[in-house]
Amino acid sequence: MTDESPAVRGTGTDPARRRAAEVMAGMSLRERVGQLNQRLLGWQAVERTAHGSWRTTDLLREEVDRWGGLGALYGLFRADAWSGRGWADGIRPQERAEVAALVVEEVRAASGQDVGPLLVEEAPHGHQALGAELLPVNLAVGATWDAELYRQACAAVATSLRADGVHLALLSTLDLLQDPRWGRSEECYGEVPALAARMTEAAVVGMQGHDRSRLADGTGVGVVLKHFAAQGAGTGGRNGHSAALGPRDLSDLHLPAARAGVAAGALGLMAAYNDIDGVPCVANRALLTDLLRGEWGFDGLVMADGLAVDRIAEQVGDLVAAAATALHAGVDLSLWDRSFTMLEEAVAQAPDLSRAVDEACLRVLTVKARSGLLGPVGEARPSARPATGDLSLAIAARSVVLLRNEPAAGTDLPALPLAPGGRWVVTGPRADDVDAMLGDYVAPLAPDRRASVADALTGSAAVHGVVVERADAEDVAAVAAADGVVVVLGGSSHRAYTDEFADNGANAGQTAADCGEGVDIASPVLPAGQVETLAAVRAAARGPVVAVVLAGRPYVLTDVVAHSDATLLAFYPGPGGGRVLADLLLGERQPVGRLPVTLPAHPGALPVRDDERMPAEGVYRDVPEPVLARVGDGIGYGGLDVHGVGLTVSGEDLVVEADVRAAAGDWDGEGLLLVRSRRVGGLDWARSVVVGWERVSLAPGDGARVSVRVPCDDVLRPDLPLAVLADRRARVEVALAGRRWSFDVAQDGAGEVTVDGARA
Repeated sequence: MTDESPAVRGTGTDPARRRAAEVMAGMSLRERVGQLNQRLLGWQAVERTAHGSWRTTDLLREEVDRWGGLGALYGLFRADAWSGRGWADGIRPQERAEVAALVVEEVRAASGQDVGPLLVEEAPHGHQALGAELLPVNLAVGATWDAELYRQACAAVATSLRADGVHLALLSTLDLLQDPRWGRSEECYGEVPALAARMTEAAVVGMQGHDRSRLADGTGVGVVLKHFAAQGAGTGGRNGHSAALGPRDLSDLHLPAARAGVAAGALGLMAAYNDIDGVPCVANRALLTDLLRGEWGFDGLVMADGLAVDRIAEQVGDLVAAAATALHAGVDLSLWDRSFTMLEEAVAQAPDLSRAVDEACLRVLTVKARSGLLGPVGEARPSARPATGDLSLAIAARSVVLLRNEPAAGTDLPALPLAPGGRWVVTGPRADDVDAMLGDYVAPLAPDRRASVADALTGSAAVHGVVVERADAEDVAAVAAADGVVVVLGGSSHRAYTDEFADNGANAGQTAADCGEGVDIASPVLPAGQVETLAAVRAAARGPVVAVVLAGRPYVLTDVVAHSDATLLAFYPGPGGGRVLADLLLGERQPVGRLPVTLPAHPGALPVRDDERMPAEGVYRDVPEPVLARVGDGIGYGGLDVHGVGLTVSGEDLVVEADVRAAAGDWDGEGLLLVRSRRVGGLDWARSVVVGWERVSLAPGDGARVSVRVPCDDVLRPDLPLAVLADRRARVEVALAGRRWSFDVAQDGAGEVTVDGARA
């Protein structure tokens, strides 16, 4: 190999890429192949000595010696049931920077080019390491509809990761929640492509900075966005299964988030397990090269999901063929695969593959150059870690959705917030379950961080003039004697250290979890016995019954709503969830979350989604109303009055304006101004899609005009076919405070856009 390969000659003026080319020019084929491998499980690369310090293992040294360096190391700090690491034997927060430096320096010393390894860590909602701050899961983030808050939280997480010596963070941002049977529903921002795109952009900018500025100054980390593409469209909600999609659904639904992430400068994307129309993503050159690099101009690296390349060996012949196929398709960096260790053999069989090795190696080394891993200059790191916990609490507080809040029988006051002077009991299967609030991909919490809903509620109720005591749900006397009952229900993605795991770390075999990777379920209902428990409490209680549901997927909650006077839905809110839910119940703050997903009314009607081309209502004879709640639904303690909604044309945008006033009283008026569009006419059956939104927050009695600007092209979709002689037309629906208005928008052949009057 020489520096005359096309990959090297095409480096252009990018300093990082040119530096990468200089380094690669001095590498042998084996060293270049080594840069494409991420074979080791990082927690096996170091061990604690008898004196309490850390050292590298023979396993790491053998891998480094084999390749004359190391491409990347996954999960050095990972602590969970799969890794087996915990507080007794894992890398503690104060040790991480030292251990990272130990590994990087050893690999640099063994590399003839002074090249360090990329340290890659899971951070889907905070770093999966002991003592690292957790965020609520992505489904909770989506329920905030607040991209700026999320950007700030991602920025804080990135600063901590970089201070620990991490270079790349694996973020779940690209999956769309298409079917609540999927165990990984919690990793999605919801079912709305535009919301996923906005949150993906926020994550990239937060972690890497605008134009990757935080990588340049050493305060941020590179991101690898996963999973590319359409993993949420697996048949029947089955993880990694086929996505039976046409090109339009792929483009309209599953690619907007990836496009947004690439446009924001993401350093990496992860190729998913699933196939699209029969072609595995790791073998899909049309997806990974023609679209991603050719049309979108992506200049980062593509990482395969764990063992995804090895899994196509049966389809293509053997492991060598699997490596060649994935490399040719556009995969640059493997994850635990044996096949990529055989690329020298693949090149021997097909010498032209050497160019693909060069191209992939150059991309990996360019990312290393952007991360400060090439050359003698030390890696820049932030000097302090931010207070991520406050941002985690803020997301949790803005994510909880109040679905129902009615007066109990014989009263005029709504069930929430809990009225002062009363005596309540808190009960239910999740009342004392801290782990049920955390989600999947989390390290065990420190003992002093473990506060349940019952802990927080009983501890702070007295300040609000309320008495709250624990009680067993089966204690009919205690339930009947109370002025009201809070019943905490829900699922859990908690991984027990006694669980069984697949070779990629997903749950396998028996587990108590009902959500998470490897925990797809045929019927997304609450765990066995929970609805019956709530019904028994409802029958025994003489006062209001409040149901709190902890969830990582859109459960069927029809019976829960029917058996409760108030229903709070909390998508895994993180370690501060107990405190936040207590505050909401007691009226310290009000719930302002809005649904980022459709709630089904019956499991047999699945899947149901907000953007279906044809509505599901009235189709099933046994379930005429298959939707319990729509995207954007949710109420608060305060009210909003809407006095008028208008839609006008301004340049190339449509502008939605609403005159809004908060009701008088003690509570701010909170709402979500949501704009949907359905193109009318043409040869296709168009979807109704969310095209814009704005959070509304007004002090009691205050009024304001709020607005949302939406590009005309997002509404009229000029890229889609039209019927002969038809103008472009669309129907725009505006939703706010439980009311809806619609407008007709048209564009004639000369390009002029007009708007008809509103119909409430």
